[in-house]
Formats: sequence, C-alpha cells, structure tokens
Amino acid sequence: MSVSLSSKMGGAGAPDDITQAHVTQAWLAVSDEPEAKVSGRYFYHQKEVVPALAALDTGFQDDLLATLEDLTSVPFPRP
Repeated sequence: MSVSLSSKMGGAGAPDDITQAHVTQAWLAVSDEPEAKVSGRYFYHQKEVVPALAALDTGFQDDLLATLEDLTSVPFPRP
C-alpha cells in the first residue's frame, strides 16, 4: 500500500509519495542494469525523462548561477 505524505515544501498538494523519494537514487547508485549505468541524464521513477528545455540551455544556466551568486553572495567555482 502506498501512502502519500505531504511535505512542508509541497504541502497537501505535493505531487508525489515522499516514501518513494530515494528509490531512483539508490537504483542509479547500485544497479547493474544498463539503463542505470549512464551519466548526465534525468530520471523520474527509474525512467529516463527529458528535462525542462531551460535546463539544457547553457545561457540560462549561466544566468541562474549569476542570480544565485547575487542573492547569496556565494561565488560559484568557474572552470
């Protein structure tokens, strides 16, 4: 039986079951399945999915990091 638990972030409208939150990360860490032996991919419930297009846009990534640096005063390392 699956029990849906809300969180402080998602509240009662949280879209997923918090008790399953670790399953995909553990699977990726220890599985010998070919699907789990990849890097730089996005997974949801042990299935590879396409991330939001903005996540693939390096200009957006640079702008996001610059904004976070401004907000937190914590510089990000540069390559």
